[in-house]
Amino acid sequence: MKLAIELGGAQPDQLHLTTEWVQLAERLGVDQAYSAEAWWSDAVTPLGYLADKTERIKLGTGIMQVTARTPAMTAMTALTLHDLTGGRFILGLGASGPQVVEGLHGVRYNPPLSRLRETVEICRMIFAGEKVQYQGKVFQLPLPDSEGKAIRIAHEPAEIPIYLATLGPNALRFTGASANGWLGTSFSPDHPEAHMDYLAAGAEETGRPLQDVDLCVSVRVEIGENVDEMIERRKQGVAFNMGGMGSATTNFYNDAFKRAGYEDDARAIQSLWIEGKRDEAAKRVPEAMITEFQALGTREMVQERLRKYRDVGVTTIKLGLDSAGPIGPKRFELLENIVDMVEGL
Repeated sequence: MKLAIELGGAQPDQLHLTTEWVQLAERLGVDQAYSAEAWWSDAVTPLGYLADKTERIKLGTGIMQVTARTPAMTAMTALTLHDLTGGRFILGLGASGPQVVEGLHGVRYNPPLSRLRETVEICRMIFAGEKVQYQGKVFQLPLPDSEGKAIRIAHEPAEIPIYLATLGPNALRFTGASANGWLGTSFSPDHPEAHMDYLAAGAEETGRPLQDVDLCVSVRVEIGENVDEMIERRKQGVAFNMGGMGSATTNFYNDAFKRAGYEDDARAIQSLWIEGKRDEAAKRVPEAMITEFQALGTREMVQERLRKYRDVGVTTIKLGLDSAGPIGPKRFELLENIVDMVEGL
């Protein structure tokens, strides 16, 4: 089982620590490092900076939002990072959610899966060195009734892996059918069917084994003795995912927990959050919605938990190490401990 790390937003006074963080991960044999994109910094620019500071670790976007760029710009950016990293770039894509897409970017969210699918297909067309000719539901290239013409990007064909951050059943099927990797969240190895069944169905549709897809799953990890304290600290974050990571009608994180058997809890927490009762929403989070979706506890407990992820088919653990505070010595030490644990599985 491989490991991946996460990068926070680019901070000018923290660039040296971010560089040390990724270089340490590289020395320890961590396979991938992901730069996020939400409402602080873009996912691309930090990787361009880190490309010159690293040699082996794969650098990925986790994720680039498909509504924030045209497919051609997404592909050209990927090709640039492919070149800057010497072929180590992973193009991580996702649809994001309506609050960010429509509120920040001013783009209609629907239809998210069609936009994601078409972006992937156009990117692969460009990566293959083909002229851009595409007639889809969202994108028509060249634009009909225009002066546009089919253009070939001036770059040699390149193999760039595409990983998709998906949570809904249809999007998971598309990921299983078409992606090189899956960037998974809200996943529990105690309830793998909530995601894996759809990924496997998609892979089966195209006649390939699910093992062809790198199943890269985000896992919050904390090592310590006081498990009750860890659980209490994390309830607010789970409540935010249930109520704040989407609208009242569109929240893929909430839906994923429902499929895992927590429908009543997810609905109740979301309702409290939307009503502005944030503290009550956090108190409503049952312990199992934390312990079954994260890796908390003593070293032995965490190692056994990571083994469970591996045994259900997860191939890469994307480590969430916020428990150790900001990037610095404590987080470095935690990463070293986890690398040692995984080597001992």
